[in-house]
Amino acid sequence: MHEAFQFLGNFWWLIFVFGGTIGGALKGVAVANERRIERRQERFRLKQETKVAIAQANAQHHADEETQRRELAKAIEQHDAVDARWFSYELDPVTLLDTPMMTDMREPLTADFHRAKYRADLLRPGNPETMIGNQQAQTEYREAVHTYSIAFEIAEAEAKRRRRSGFTLDEQERLVRAQRLLRLAMDDGATPQERQSAYRKAHKELDGLLVLPDRARAEIEHKIARAIGA
Repeated sequence: MHEAFQFLGNFWWLIFVFGGTIGGALKGVAVANERRIERRQERFRLKQETKVAIAQANAQHHADEETQRRELAKAIEQHDAVDARWFSYELDPVTLLDTPMMTDMREPLTADFHRAKYRADLLRPGNPETMIGNQQAQTEYREAVHTYSIAFEIAEAEAKRRRRSGFTLDEQERLVRAQRLLRLAMDDGATPQERQSAYRKAHKELDGLLVLPDRARAEIEHKIARAIGA
């Protein structure tokens, strides 16, 4: 230690020679340390921003999927609602005979409605989840359901307006008789024989005038067969 003080005492003037260099070196070290800290902070900031961006993207993706599910559910609900209205005709021939145009495929409006129904049924997803993410399929299905709904509204309104006016007086009387016979055929209080006879006569009255929907015929025939077998 004594030697060090002795050296400084003898060569004190070196401080003025190398003082600036030493000070600069110390300052450089401090700057380098600050830069390392800044780089470390920058890396941390970028990492946090990346995490936030990923979280936001995942949240947006989830929100988009939920929106798609809601829109798809609305389309399916609308599809079911129109189907239910159509089934009220298809499964009730007595009501159908009040508006026979609903099954008369010679009528353009009726044909349009049935074509629209076929397309909506064709595009309807068996499992809605399989359509999530497929925007084109969703759009096509929603548009098909909308077209089906509008076509049904137009056909039904025209059928109610016309009722049986498109038939001659004799044909209208046959429709009335067929309607009365079908009521009997569907009456659980009638005997099986009465129901079966009424159904055959109703068919005869409707021959050449109107073809009952397959589901309506199947429903009546099933009820009659069940009554006979009881």
